[in-house]
Amino acid sequence: MKDEIIEAPGSREPTEFHKTPKKAAASGWIGSALEYYDFFIYAQAAALIFPDIFFPKGNPTVAIAGSLAIYGVAYVARPIGAFFLGHWGDTHGRKNVLVLCMLLMGASTFLVGLLPTYASIGILAPFLLVVLRLIQGFAVGGELSGASAMILEHAPFGKRGYYASFTLQGTQAGQIIAAAVFLPLSAFMPEAAFNSWGWRIPFLLSALVVYAGYMIRRNVDETPAFQEEATHGEVPAAPIVQAVRESGPDMLRVICMALMNVVPTAATIFGAAYATNKDYGVGMSKTTYLWIPVVGNVVAVVLIPFVGRWSDKIGRRPLIIAGALGSGALSYFYLYFISQKNVPMTVLMAILMWGIVYQGYNAVFPAFYQELFPTRTRVTAFAVSQNIGTMITAFLPSLYIIVAPPKPETNVVLIVGSITFGLSIVAAIAAFTARETYRLHMNDLGVPGTQPASEAEYERARTAVTV
Repeated sequence: MKDEIIEAPGSREPTEFHKTPKKAAASGWIGSALEYYDFFIYAQAAALIFPDIFFPKGNPTVAIAGSLAIYGVAYVARPIGAFFLGHWGDTHGRKNVLVLCMLLMGASTFLVGLLPTYASIGILAPFLLVVLRLIQGFAVGGELSGASAMILEHAPFGKRGYYASFTLQGTQAGQIIAAAVFLPLSAFMPEAAFNSWGWRIPFLLSALVVYAGYMIRRNVDETPAFQEEATHGEVPAAPIVQAVRESGPDMLRVICMALMNVVPTAATIFGAAYATNKDYGVGMSKTTYLWIPVVGNVVAVVLIPFVGRWSDKIGRRPLIIAGALGSGALSYFYLYFISQKNVPMTVLMAILMWGIVYQGYNAVFPAFYQELFPTRTRVTAFAVSQNIGTMITAFLPSLYIIVAPPKPETNVVLIVGSITFGLSIVAAIAAFTARETYRLHMNDLGVPGTQPASEAEYERARTAVTV
């Protein structure tokens, strides 16, 4: 199978080293799937298990809010991890940072599976959970930016959206695996056994995840764009300083666009607590609800590469704007059908909201964010700004518990739906003000004043590449 591209001199693409787009996409997909499996098994446990075992009994509101707050703590660590790991990726290479992210994530997740509960050691249990969640957040802060930079910089001109979308297809697959691992355990184990030790199994499996991810990532080639900069001594000493100075407005745009994390946060994290907590008056079974994100994410995994390819034809901005506004508006309907205990319609809304419409944003942003920045600061600028945006949304589940407390009379649909849609509007406006990037050559990305390829030239380049 052909998987080597050598760009012609004068093409405004890196020409000194060959590209291997399929190998890069495969390693990015598998690595992201494994790493986000680690990250999201905590999300499942935070909504379904941890309030009962890591917090004192007697106050369900405090337990749920505390568990979801610890979920959000990882997002505080993500910008810190983005700063250090982004710096590492821009100064030592994309490959090195991805291996480091994998090792940190796997070790911290494995240790969560060994933690004693509140009944065993009291307040020390949630404290240790916070520490390990901070390490998780630190590690994942460099994952998405490093993986998508690896793929984008190996991708042929005219197909960057398609190839970069595999990063997010991997993360969605990781979420499917995370939810799917819990399904047989919660369905077939007695509740007492599941709450006692069954929940630990997905975390302990991280030992296998670390080994598999390390073996995959150590064999991927460094990107041609970074190798050229390293060869010519153009690697920056302080990427974050240079990124803010040269690309500050675009970093702010990415922060605002990354607020779109509000949709999966509202749907899968708060949605799980809302649907399964009896104090809200819904009382959907945990096993039933676990199937809902699985179904939505299966649709997303199938759809993502098609949306990524579509963005190579019509541009990044139209799809991001439509995906943001559409999925934000659909959150009202999703929450409404949960409140009505209507499982079939909840599943349908999950498929429509984040399985289909949300992918207009989700499948496209890995390419779009990377394309807003030059090679020398790409990982740092993407990582820091994207993780600041997601950090803001990470604490929303705890906020929702406060502004929409677990009582049957709470108007969850209006309160949570309005917050979700409002942040989606902010993201859409940020995308509208950004520069369109899909017809810019690699060496022109993030450089003010550079002109995109003509439509005719772009189509010739896009159709000439067969990999």
